[in-house]
Amino acid sequence: MGLIKRFWRWFRKPVNVAVGTLLSLGFVAGIIFWGGFNTGMEMSNTEAFCISCHEMEVNVYEEYVTTIHYTNRSGVRATCPDCHVPKEWTPKMIRKIQASKELYGKVFGLIDTPQKFEDHRLKMAEREWARMEANDSQECRNCHNFEYMDFTAQRTVAAQLHDLAEENGQTCIDCHKGIAHKLPKGHEVVREFPDLTSSGQ
Repeated sequence: MGLIKRFWRWFRKPVNVAVGTLLSLGFVAGIIFWGGFNTGMEMSNTEAFCISCHEMEVNVYEEYVTTIHYTNRSGVRATCPDCHVPKEWTPKMIRKIQASKELYGKVFGLIDTPQKFEDHRLKMAEREWARMEANDSQECRNCHNFEYMDFTAQRTVAAQLHDLAEENGQTCIDCHKGIAHKLPKGHEVVREFPDLTSSGQ
């Protein structure tokens, strides 16, 4: 306790240093802190970091590498952060804090085996779907956008469904759950639109 009091007295003691010097030192320290913080955030925003957890590498990553988001004719790849981390600073920070639940699950062994992961998959997926629905599937829209779609180049049913979704103000995740990872057990696929294929359209 005495050490804390001595430090507090030293910390509050005035020194014979010019205000300009203190401001300059504070400015430089701020730049160093911000640079280090931003570098750390970017390092944690890579696919290599995402799959450094055994739970991610052997479960969802294995599913993702079999999808069109990983390998496709155009050679464009959507990595883990492209879909799961917003690009804007404040939403990105919020998402990073939310992701700490997954770290908690790893540390305390809630998802450390494939079976435990499967047991929690529905809850984790529903949380992510809700997040994507709340932000209008912003991460999807960084690459896919109704405004840029050429409906004439799509299959008839796909074009009709996209047109209806745009009219109804729906978002990507309403229809495209399971696009990069398998659907959890217990999730019921709810058809948002009438079956256009059976109506002869």
